[in-house]
Formats: sequence, C-alpha cells, structure tokens
Amino acid sequence: MKRVRVIGGGLAGPEAALQAAWLGCDVDLYEMRPMRSTEAHQTADFAELVCSNSLKSESENTAPWLLKQEMRRAGSVLLAEADASAVPAGHALAVDRVEFSRRVAARIASEARITVHREEVTRLDEDDATAITILASGPLTSPALAAELQRLTGADHLAFYDSISPIVDATTIDMSKVYFAARYGKGTADYINCPFTKEEYDRFLDALTSAEGVPAKEWEALPAHPPQNCHPERSEGPAVESRPQAASNQQPATGNQQPPYFEGCLPIEETARRGRDTLRFGPMKPVGLTDPRTGKWPYAVVQLRQENLRADSYNLVGFQNHLKFGEQARVLRLIPGLENASFLRYGQIHRNTYINAPALLTETLQLRAHPGILIAGQLSGVEGYTESIASGLLAGRYAAALAHGSGRGNGSACGNGSAHGLNSTPEPAPRASAHGSLTHYITRADAKRFQPANITFDLLPPLEEDLRRRIRDKKARHRLQCERAIAAWDAWLKGCPPARLAESHLTA
Repeated sequence: MKRVRVIGGGLAGPEAALQAAWLGCDVDLYEMRPMRSTEAHQTADFAELVCSNSLKSESENTAPWLLKQEMRRAGSVLLAEADASAVPAGHALAVDRVEFSRRVAARIASEARITVHREEVTRLDEDDATAITILASGPLTSPALAAELQRLTGADHLAFYDSISPIVDATTIDMSKVYFAARYGKGTADYINCPFTKEEYDRFLDALTSAEGVPAKEWEALPAHPPQNCHPERSEGPAVESRPQAASNQQPATGNQQPPYFEGCLPIEETARRGRDTLRFGPMKPVGLTDPRTGKWPYAVVQLRQENLRADSYNLVGFQNHLKFGEQARVLRLIPGLENASFLRYGQIHRNTYINAPALLTETLQLRAHPGILIAGQLSGVEGYTESIASGLLAGRYAAALAHGSGRGNGSACGNGSAHGLNSTPEPAPRASAHGSLTHYITRADAKRFQPANITFDLLPPLEEDLRRRIRDKKARHRLQCERAIAAWDAWLKGCPPARLAESHLTA
C-alpha cells in the first residue's frame, strides 16, 4: 500500500492526514514552520487561525451549518476540536484559537500512523509510485513550492490579498458606553456592541478614509507582465491566478496603490471609500441591535466578538484593515467604548494564492495531469476555515482510497484502472451534498472567470421548478435543500469504514 504524503499544517493538511491515518494509511505530514515562517503566521502551531476565530453560522438550515453537519457525520477531527474549544458567539461557531491549535496538535501526536516532518518541501515528485501526495500548503505557499506548482501546471502565479482583524484587551473597553446584544434578540447576547451617533460615525469615517495605509511589500506585488496563458482572449485561464480584481493587465501594487483585495474580505478602509453609508449596510450595520439605554437602534455599531475562553480579549468583527499600526490606534480609538483601548493585535494583510481549479482538478481533487497529487484547502480554490477543513476531509479520504486501490478506502473499487499507475478513481462526494457542491463549483466553474468561493445555497443543486412555484418561502426551500444534501451525504458515507469514525473526538 502506498504512503500518503501531506504538505501543510494549517487546516486542510491536518484534517487530511488524520482522515487518511484513520483509514489505515501511513502518513507523512510536512510543515515548514518554524524552520521557515510566513508573512502572516505568528506561531509554528498546527491549525493556526490567522484571521478571524469564527467558523461561521450554526443556525439550522443555513449553508455553513449544512457543511458542518456533513463534516460531523463524516467524523471531521478538526471540527470536533473546534466544537470542544468553542467560545460564546451567538449563532456562530467561534473558537479559542490557542486551545483549538493545542487540541489539533494533540490529535496528531496521538496518531501512531502519522509522522511529522518539520521541514520545507521544495519538490513535488509527480512520478513517485510509492506515495499519494496531498498539497495543502495554503494561501502562503513558499516561493520554492509555488515554483514547483508552476512547473507542474505550466503557469505563473498571481496573488490576491486577505486581511486580519484587530484584537482588543477586554479590560480596556469602557463598558459604560457599550452593551451586550444579539441581533433581533435571537440567541444569546454574546457580542459587545459599540454604538455610534451620526456625528460620531461621520468623525470616524473621515478619519478612516484619510488614514495612511501600509505600502505594499515586494512579496505582495503582482507580476508586471501577465503570462501568455493569462491573456483574456485565450480559451484557457491561468493555472494559478488572482482574484478577479487582479486583472491580467494590472501592474504590481506599490506605495498606496490599491491591491487586488478579495471582495468577501475587504479591508474596512476600502469598504468605507465606496460610499459614506457602505459601512452602515455592512460590518457596522445597526439593525436589530437595540440599545437598552435608548430603546432604539444606534446610527451605526461596531461588534466585538469574544476571542478566547477566558473572555479577556475581543476581536473587532469585520474590521480587517491594512493601515499603519499608529493610524489604526488613532482611528479605532474613535469607536465609542474604545477611547482608551489597548490592542493586543493590529489588523494586517497578507498574500493569498490559489490554483485555477477548473483548469486543473478533477472532482476528486486530483491534478488531471498528475493524478497522484491532490490539492486541498484554500490553495484549491475554496474560501474560509470550514471550507478548508472540509476540503482536507475529502482529500484525506480520496488519498486513502487511492493508496488502498479502492473507490472509498473500504476495499470496494469504485473506479477504473489508471494509466498513471493508480488502481482506481475514488468516488466523488455526491453533487447534492454541500461537500459535493463546493467541489463541483471549483472544478466545473468557468476557468477564465474563476474565483474561490465559500459554501452558499447558490452552489447546491436548485429545486425543481414546480417545487419552487409551490414552496415560495425561502427558508422552507433551504430546509428542503439541506434535507436532500444530508440524505445524499449519508448514503455516500455508508461505503466508508465505520470503526474509527464512530469514536468520540472530545477526549484530547
């Protein structure tokens, strides 16, 4: 049986390694930190959460909830450890990021089939007949490994930018000016709300939009001249590319030039420049957050989310930014209740890289040209913590099936023999499931216009037209889509070995 080689110790890599090990494979897990760090990581820990500490909604019959429900049914180790290290966050699953990483590390250390290698991988051997490789090196893949990916895919790589929110010391929040509340009173009141009057909002907005940003560094710059296969008139897009804002004719970001941000995670200052009320309809939306002192909604609000189990720090929800640290301190202290705040971490920005999955990947996350190599996590084109873990879960299962020479890793071959020396093709996750729909999108989207995605109902198969006419309520439609997805997922899981999946993950 072949070994499974996993490159990357973020979220997808550890999940993939644990899944493959649980399915009977010997696994080599490579992580270059601390020998070589990245521009955004602060530790050498497995599963370090660089940006937010939230794994999104736990509200029933939402798309993020559906994905997590499928993951729990499949025995996702990282999601179980997220559940075990959860902090109060209303309808969301948020974690104590230090405790979460500790528990993931304990899981890896306790698995005898996993050997950890703290070293940088700079070579991908596509002809290695002894191993299946999962590349899950993440959005900050090292230059040497990115060059290897270029060699295999035959294309240059570009970059987009992802941002980090500030964290404030809870003891320095003026609690006389803020209040706890849940939007519309739903769920528990876990968020601290900092209310603004119109005058306070205008003063804050003017300071924010005029604050000095951090000049782009050389490693953040896009290529000055696009590769030939990135030309918009060609029929195939680049194999590794930027977000759509990083068009093929865009010059490198220098000085205060606007870099190609990901629309789903815009820096707060960039959102503010799109209109004076844009923030009030975005991260500073006040609707449903009644101030108990006035009985009314404030003009705008900043929400603070608990960062850890001790509740001694809070992050500013949606306040990722790329301002100089001194400017951040000046501007953020204009938020009511944070006038004397001490910031434990300021907002930052970092590069993010991903492949053009529709041009390169099969629905089992294998490189079409090199099926012994799978791509997982954000590098594959999924966006978000939960989606990355889910991608790793699938990659680990697919790799185990390939290593065993079967379709699901349980001895039942579900595919044909391969000219590349692989015994079978794994059976992909069902299209109707959240996992299958997310993978279907990244592998079947228009390669020329591809951009990474979070899980949404738009990715799931639509209901039949007659059902849509009969069921007009959107929540009822979503509930039906979730029921269909879970049924398809459960049917797919029946072919998986149950012995290890039934174990409790909450004992670390």
